[in-house]
Amino acid sequence: MKVAVILLCLYILQVALILCLEFRRPQRALAWITLSLCFPPAGLAAYYFLGADYWRGRRIRRGSPGGCRGLRPELRAKIHAVAGVSECGNPQLEGHEHLLRLLTGLSEYPLTGGNTCRVLGDGEEAYNAMLEAMECAREHIHIQFYIFRGDEAGEQFQDVMIRKARQGIKVRLLCDGLGSLKLERSFVRALRQAGVEVHFFLRPLSGLASRRFNYRNHRKIVVVDGTVGFTGGLNVGKEYLGKDPQTGAWRDTHVRIVGDAVYSLQDVFLRDWQLAAGNAKGHPRLFPQHSGKGAEPVLIIPSGPDRAVDATPALFTAAIGAARQRIWIASPYFIPDPAICRALKNAVLGGTDVRIMIPGKPDSELVYQASLSYVENLQDAGVKFYRYTAGFMHAKVMVIDGLFATVGSANLDMRSCYSNFELTTVLFDPERINSLAEDFSRDLKHSEFIDPQIFMKRGWKVKLIQGLCQLFSPLL
Repeated sequence: MKVAVILLCLYILQVALILCLEFRRPQRALAWITLSLCFPPAGLAAYYFLGADYWRGRRIRRGSPGGCRGLRPELRAKIHAVAGVSECGNPQLEGHEHLLRLLTGLSEYPLTGGNTCRVLGDGEEAYNAMLEAMECAREHIHIQFYIFRGDEAGEQFQDVMIRKARQGIKVRLLCDGLGSLKLERSFVRALRQAGVEVHFFLRPLSGLASRRFNYRNHRKIVVVDGTVGFTGGLNVGKEYLGKDPQTGAWRDTHVRIVGDAVYSLQDVFLRDWQLAAGNAKGHPRLFPQHSGKGAEPVLIIPSGPDRAVDATPALFTAAIGAARQRIWIASPYFIPDPAICRALKNAVLGGTDVRIMIPGKPDSELVYQASLSYVENLQDAGVKFYRYTAGFMHAKVMVIDGLFATVGSANLDMRSCYSNFELTTVLFDPERINSLAEDFSRDLKHSEFIDPQIFMKRGWKVKLIQGLCQLFSPLL
């Protein structure tokens, strides 16, 4: 009897502790409490190792959002920072000064004006552009991916990295410790023997030991000579070329940037490199004067648990709130928090055309069912959902009226919003916005509309499974 009372008291204490620590995110608290109720010892252990706040117990100052406060002093003279909407070259932004201030306030990097961008709509096009830029490197190559595989796609990058390193080019490769867990040691050894510096962000064992296992670096960055940069949704592996028979054709979006915004990409890489490698790289030659003559405004917004503001959910809610004509979103995983759900409903009620595209073929059944669990509730408000059927939809794209569009690594899910290190590129140029809108419209032709009348008639077993997946979705 005494043992039962002690165990009950310990469980109540555990629940109270979770409620106190997770008061800002009730859904996450409910998920952890349910897990603890179902598996009392395992639930407590899981929360201890996976539920800890990134900064809990650590005296490290978080990054400050806003303006040039996070920018290296030597760069401020080189960068052309856009002062207001009149310098954006986008007539539809007129009268939206508050929106522009809000977006720039989410980043420690300025909105830069001297850029030329190119949208890359599939893996082959993006890989060819990255490999071509790497072949032309004269100083350094910086590569960062969540997943890097040692298959035929990875070998293309490996060949160039080894060859350039032997030519005396500084080559650095940064991968996530969990996402690239299967990368063969022989693959890494060949790179290091050639002089390529390779590091992994939070290996699983060190992540567990530091109670940061749940925080993954999901960014995708390639910077060549500090003047050409790439970022978006692609990782490195044959599936991203559509050569995996399980996933089939792969739909993704990346962007190539030449200009001032590359300095921001470079700085994000170097800060991540310092976290993973323990040594800082800040030589002025990493930030050379570029010869680009573009005029496109570009804003780089990094987000993650090391920052004082949750920039990704703030970006989503700000974008949704600003829209008047259209909100078009493509995301492979759709697990929005309550604030984003409310914003989407309000947008529809205000007459905005809200369309959300998700994969028709999942790569994770659990996450897919969790995504579908949010569909019916939003359909009731008038949000239109589509399932992409021509392959796997992995693009993370948002088009907001003619105001701006985003391309990045962040999914519209709670992991990207609160746990992952992510990177989003905000594009304001009308031509670039139209290009992404045309891509979305083209993808709609290869998608099936999820009819609300049919979807709501799915069986009770399916609804039960999806409800359970939604319950635990904050932990996925």
